[in-house]
Amino acid sequence: MGQRSGLSVTAIKAAKGRDKPYKLTDGDGLFLLVRPNDGRYWRMNYRYLGKQKTLAFGVWPEVGLADARAKRDAARKVLARGDDPAETIRLEKLSASIAAANSFKAVADEWLVKMEREGRSPVTMKKLRWLLDFINASIGRRPIASITAQELLLMLRKMESKGRYETAKRLRSSCSQIFRYAIATARAERDVAADLRGALIAPQPVHRAAITDGIKAGALLRAIDAFEGHANTRVSLQLLPHVFVRPGELRYAEWADFNLEKGVWTIPPHKTKMRKVHSIPLSSQVIEILGRIEHDADYSRFLFPSLRSVYRPMSENTINAALRRMGYAQDEMTGHGFRAMAATLLNEMGLWHADAIERQLAHSENNAVRRAYARGEYWDERVKMMQHWSDYLDGLRNGGKLVQGKFGKSPATRQV
Repeated sequence: MGQRSGLSVTAIKAAKGRDKPYKLTDGDGLFLLVRPNDGRYWRMNYRYLGKQKTLAFGVWPEVGLADARAKRDAARKVLARGDDPAETIRLEKLSASIAAANSFKAVADEWLVKMEREGRSPVTMKKLRWLLDFINASIGRRPIASITAQELLLMLRKMESKGRYETAKRLRSSCSQIFRYAIATARAERDVAADLRGALIAPQPVHRAAITDGIKAGALLRAIDAFEGHANTRVSLQLLPHVFVRPGELRYAEWADFNLEKGVWTIPPHKTKMRKVHSIPLSSQVIEILGRIEHDADYSRFLFPSLRSVYRPMSENTINAALRRMGYAQDEMTGHGFRAMAATLLNEMGLWHADAIERQLAHSENNAVRRAYARGEYWDERVKMMQHWSDYLDGLRNGGKLVQGKFGKSPATRQV
């Protein structure tokens, strides 16, 4: 090592800009370049293969004197090996850039974009982002190809320790999908999340509470009519039993999705769980209930906007919170429970083909032939069924039991 000058922090602080840039030399090629605007930049001159070169080490005071000297010493060691420090730094930056692009978070972000473009619903995307925020806190910066099953298990155990076994299961499933995407894009060779099958605590199956008794259903309908909360919340509760969609599909219902003349509510794929268009025949009662909504699309595109912002749908807790306010405990009835209510009572009627009921519930049909048939032949039956169902609900609400429906009275008379 050559002779170093006595460059000190005091001397650096005292250095002021002049008309032209000048150097304060520290030794072994290291110097501080002082510019007219008082900017102070660390530089190092060296020779490689007979050519004069200069390295940049950053700006003072972000890079202090000790740090600059450490960088200079590291560069001299590279030179001693016969390599070019500038090229070494360039390769290190490139390697870091590649590692960042191949980090778990980077791959997961790409996968999220793919999911969104494939039509995942806003509700699903929100859940996925929450799951990935938790994952990224532990392994987000790690190169995805370097992550081990043990690392993944350690992260999942954190969620299990909170007693959230179902969430831990979903975390593993999401990780597995991201690893498979990384394999497909040549950034990983195997899905280490698959190695953890059976390693997590199996969650107990959760059955959503539902009222499936006709008499109790009638009492619930009367309680909804007497609900003293926000008017729009009451209308959403009045509507849900008739259409028995998933609560998220009701929350994101938009005026543009409804054709009241034809009597059809068409839910686009990105709003449905199965990522397929779902059409709902609207009974005359549903048309009347929609007329109770006190705003139109000029106020909000959502039928049931948030109380805080017309640009957002109502909270996912609104329906269940209203049921609690009416005195129905979580183990008695939920927003999702209206689906079970309809499925049970419609099947008990013995009037409708099971496939028509399943199709109206938007349950997945794996058989392509049956799926095509359900879309076509059952539409007319579903139109009659939905009108009969609304008539039946009216009877339950009024304390009676309707046997025959007003077939043909629904506005939904066209096949979709």
